[in-house]
Amino acid sequence: MTAGAAEGGPVDEREANGGGVAADDEVATGDGTARGENAERAERGGNAERAGGSAHDTVEAAVRAQLAKALGGVRGMIEAAVPTIAFTTAYVASKDVKLAAGIGVGAAVLLLLVRIAQRSTPQFVLNSLVGIAIAAFFALRSGRAEDAFVPGILYNAAYAVGMIFSIAVRWPVVGFIIGSVTGDPTGWRSDPGVVRLCTRLTWLLAVPNVLRVAVQYPIYLADGDQSALLGPVKIVMGWPLQVAALAAMVWVLARGRTPLTPPRPSA
Repeated sequence: MTAGAAEGGPVDEREANGGGVAADDEVATGDGTARGENAERAERGGNAERAGGSAHDTVEAAVRAQLAKALGGVRGMIEAAVPTIAFTTAYVASKDVKLAAGIGVGAAVLLLLVRIAQRSTPQFVLNSLVGIAIAAFFALRSGRAEDAFVPGILYNAAYAVGMIFSIAVRWPVVGFIIGSVTGDPTGWRSDPGVVRLCTRLTWLLAVPNVLRVAVQYPIYLADGDQSALLGPVKIVMGWPLQVAALAAMVWVLARGRTPLTPPRPSA
């Protein structure tokens, strides 16, 4: 059926126009195709925005955005370090585990109140508060200040084991960041290039956890009260090491432009 017939135009007029019919058909078909392509692009963009909050053209852009969101920026990392600094400083000055635990938890609560007063997201402060509360529980239960660092060592060990295992079974953790953006949790595995990229990035995330355990656990096992040493080591190997790992990830991401959705084959 021609475009004119679809629009209900008289047959004799089309025949009288002769060659003009073909031109009109091509214009109508081309216009309809353009509208269809535009609608398809708009739909894909809308789906990406609904899935990830914003549209990303490449895997690298999606990973950068999600990592920034997960870490909370510079303020989030500082808020994670402050309670540990407060606990360690208080214990070194007073040698009182209860006082140090109270000051560490109090610092986290103060940061939380500031967040609430500013009506900004308290997620990262809450994470810090939970962490220092668990650390204080361990220290108060044993009466040994260095036991406050046991939860952090166990936490990093668990993360390192989990990420390395995900690499070994070819389901690297970073791949699920891609899935959270595209709305398809496992679709990224169909692209070997994306799997390789996610594997490299997962290694970069795992390395800081491995280093923390490798350095802090032997210090914890050493004779005597090691809290005065564990505190500064934990702080130095906290957000500065994480920033270094993220800088390496950004360098890897900046080198490539892997399409987030593979292009469809042309008809």
